Amino acid sequence: MIPRYLVDVDLQSLPVIHKDVIVIGAGIAGLFTAIKASETNDVLMITKKSLMDSNTRYAQGGIAAVFSDDDSPAYHRQDTLIAGAGLCSHEAVDVLVHEGPKGVEDLIRMGTQFDTENGEYALTKEGAHSQRRILHANGDATGYEIVRALSEKAVANPRIDVWDDHFAIDLITDDGVCVGALVQKPDGQRLFVRGKATILCSGGAGQLYRYTTNPEVATGDGIAMAYRAGAYIQDVEFVQFHPTSLCYPGAPRFLISEAVRGEGAVLRNIRGERFMEKYHEQLELAPRDVVARAIVSEMEATKSTFVYIDVTHESADMVKHRFPNIYEFCLNFGLDLTTDWIPVAPAAHYMMGGVKTDLNGETNLRRLFACGECSSTGVHGANRLASNSLSEAIVFGRRIVERINTLPPLEGHAEVQMKSLARREAPIQAVVEKRLKLQKIMVRYVGLRRNANGLHKGLEELKRLRSIFQCVITKREEYEFANLLTCAMLTTQSALGREESRGAHSREDFPERDDLLWRKHTVLHREYGLTEERIEDV
Repeated sequence: MIPRYLVDVDLQSLPVIHKDVIVIGAGIAGLFTAIKASETNDVLMITKKSLMDSNTRYAQGGIAAVFSDDDSPAYHRQDTLIAGAGLCSHEAVDVLVHEGPKGVEDLIRMGTQFDTENGEYALTKEGAHSQRRILHANGDATGYEIVRALSEKAVANPRIDVWDDHFAIDLITDDGVCVGALVQKPDGQRLFVRGKATILCSGGAGQLYRYTTNPEVATGDGIAMAYRAGAYIQDVEFVQFHPTSLCYPGAPRFLISEAVRGEGAVLRNIRGERFMEKYHEQLELAPRDVVARAIVSEMEATKSTFVYIDVTHESADMVKHRFPNIYEFCLNFGLDLTTDWIPVAPAAHYMMGGVKTDLNGETNLRRLFACGECSSTGVHGANRLASNSLSEAIVFGRRIVERINTLPPLEGHAEVQMKSLARREAPIQAVVEKRLKLQKIMVRYVGLRRNANGLHKGLEELKRLRSIFQCVITKREEYEFANLLTCAMLTTQSALGREESRGAHSREDFPERDDLLWRKHTVLHREYGLTEERIEDV
């Protein structure tokens, strides 16, 4: 049982803070949406660490948008739909490809400096893109540049208050309306933050897995609190594993950008053999799920824990100029990108599903919105096209603000009692041990390859960790574990429910894609359980 609230508290006894718009999380989704909302609203941004701690900061490849005369929204649409393996919302994709360039222009006006060549934006190509349409910054530091520019603008904005080191514990609802959030300050004091609109921009859940490219803050908080509040959670079985993260003793799972393959790098097994021709006609630029599973197959065939990415045949000057951060990072571990083959292996990277929204980013709970990786707008389908995530955040962030500006002020006061369980004094076992156990369960049973037997075992093992919900919890790591456990159970349930292989979801016991039975979304709700939503033919 997952309780409605993580803590017991008398809401009426708490201090109340009133804001027009509450943004939970940072990254490109939170920052961009907060800045746009501040044009007509007073905004509060709540981050559990700081504005610079998000998945966006580590985004290397870039942002996808049509800026070339050789490209078109129709091409971008086609590439996105192909990667999404039949589960994309055509309407949402149309919104993305047509409104993406305008969003990028907004980023530029907000101070983001993208790389140029001969007075034009330098465009690169990544896996499953048919055209060069990826704008990048400082070579391979696009995310950092975007966060830098937007953070500076947000901090300087008098209509935006930024609360670093604050934790949003739960969403507060009153008769199907989200009226704000329960927030814990760094000193442990709790507040009721109330607003006419609440926007979840809390990022993904990469920390579900032991090996991930995500930072430590990616614990699925927004998805979990939305589920507890009664929002619909869609397609969370689709977890994208990035094919090429650094796999070297003593080094973290650092992302080796897909753009490296876009600029000509090839993959080799430990025997030095190129192998992608055995798996897909697009070779190293095949969709990420194809490349990731091909790498695992080669690792198994050669009894290795990694394969190599090789860009040594390209100009050393080009490699250093295009990928300065990757080059420097690898060099710190004695690996020279220009002369060495770099050992890599797949790692959890991105969750395609999340909190279900409409085309304005609104959930089934009135006044609750979701943006960025924690949302499920329908853009990504079963497998995200590379570099579409940053575009999605700004496109739907703008739409969320336009919708919020039509909302009347929030009237009345929520008469909400937050008691839901008789809780014990404290967690029985150290949370750090439970978190590691959860990650091992997910890697073993809910990873790149799945089957019913393993998924059932995984779900049963996860259920044994549910005692956290009966405990009195007060610390960030305890809240995070409770949220990770919620997301882990939802992901496993959805993976069990989808009896086919599609995109990032691969079932060994159902190896074929089945459009006749499974061209539909999986949707979870805390009261209704797992349901399915058919996609209308287009």
